[in-house]
Order: sequence, then structure tokens, then C-alpha cells
Amino acid sequence: MAKKLVIKVTAGAEAPERCSQAFTVAAVAVASGVDVSLWLTGESSWFALPGRAAEFELPHAAPLPDLLDSLLAGGRITLCTQCAARREITEADVLRGVRIAGAQVFVSEIMADGVQALVY
Repeated sequence: MAKKLVIKVTAGAEAPERCSQAFTVAAVAVASGVDVSLWLTGESSWFALPGRAAEFELPHAAPLPDLLDSLLAGGRITLCTQCAARREITEADVLRGVRIAGAQVFVSEIMADGVQALVY
């Protein structure tokens, strides 16, 4: 049975190292053939919008737009429903390939057999 990795990233530009670590681990897992689901919550919610990843900078880290592109190409990205609503982000606003879903879907993903969940 193939393992699945679900990563919830709660940090954005206010905690750049934690944010970058989450995206890096997710992208490396995708590149390694792991089934990856990345959840954007809290301040990382802004990265669901076009152009926002390009504003993120962290020395000695892979560019966030590149990591995001690899995740969109080979994994799944979900924006938290409540987080989106608090920021007035709608499905019409997000990058193509990003879905908006809530806690019920998150819990369903992390409780499945063969799933490893990480929170950053």
C-alpha cells in the first residue's frame, strides 16, 4: 500500500522558516513519488492567490513559486474554508488547481490507512 503524506502549513511570511520547511518537505515528497496533500491554513492561506508566493523570500531556501508549482503539478493543494472566508478569498480568486475544503475533508484525509500527517 502506498503511503500518503498530508501536510498542514499554518505559517506564512510571519514565520518564513517554518513555512518554507512545509513547502520543501511537500515538494520533496512529491518528487519522490509520494501522494501528497498540502493544506494551506492561517497565514499560509495567502499563497493560494496568484503572485503571492513570488513575494515570499527566505535566504538559502528554494523559491516558493517553484515549490508551489511542483505541488500543483504532482500533488494536491487545499485552502481551508474558514481561513479563506476570513480573508475574503473565494474559489474565483485562487490558483488553478487549488480547492477550498473544510475540516471534515481534512479529518477524512488524515484518518485513512497509510497516511502520515505533519503540521507546520
